[in-house]
Amino acid sequence: MTPALAIVIVGYNARDDLERCLASIDARPPAVPFEVLLVDNGSTDGGPDLVERRWPRVRVLRQERNLGFGAANNVGIRATDAELVLLLNSDTIVPPGAIDRLVGRLGGAPDVAVAGPRLVSADGEPELSFGRMIGPWNELRQKALRALVARRVPPFPAWLRRRAATEHHPDWVSGACLLVRRADALAAGLFDERFFMYTEDVDFCAAIRRLGRRVLFTPVAEVVHLGGRSRASAPAATERAYRASQLAFYAKHHPGWLPWLRAYLRLRGKLPG
Repeated sequence: MTPALAIVIVGYNARDDLERCLASIDARPPAVPFEVLLVDNGSTDGGPDLVERRWPRVRVLRQERNLGFGAANNVGIRATDAELVLLLNSDTIVPPGAIDRLVGRLGGAPDVAVAGPRLVSADGEPELSFGRMIGPWNELRQKALRALVARRVPPFPAWLRRRAATEHHPDWVSGACLLVRRADALAAGLFDERFFMYTEDVDFCAAIRRLGRRVLFTPVAEVVHLGGRSRASAPAATERAYRASQLAFYAKHHPGWLPWLRAYLRLRGKLPG
């Protein structure tokens, strides 16, 4: 029998995170019939072996190399026939009932293709996990908001708490926990694999909206996102991946701004080779 929901987790040398994530799902599994797929991007830390031993019902799809976040999610989406697909970062912890509440909210909104929950840090502070379509000014605004919230500059943390407590229709929600109708994901062409890591969720939501479908941020479900693991373990590589995706995004969506972005990155010594 085809499950109603597929939970797709991309893993890359994140054994401890993966163990916490799967344990949180296993502790209080969703009531809706579901399957879990781990798309492993060529890990060398023994994570896939651990999963196969401890969670034999998880389908482990081993890749020979690191495909990147979007391409690996595409592997998972193609590998299931479930009506709904939950894309879930390995560095998340899922509280009891969160997945069912998110599934129920999407099921009650037939015009919505993508739903994202409220993401919070380990200490319960909300994350800015939604926003406007990336462009020069919106990107600057988003980065400024993140910095002001992180530094606890009044009134921005309070503003984020209010905004993250309000259901709304942003241009995008974070791929760290993103529920999508599989038919809509296929109609949108899945993730653009030019984006190795970063901005692929914004681009994917833009493709969804071009179909006339809606994106929903909803606080009815809350998921813990530990975050920052890649940047902490490999900051230089993560910075290069971010800048490469940023350039690819502007080449696709704002080509007129691309020369200016390249010049800016070159001036700052951050233009990827």
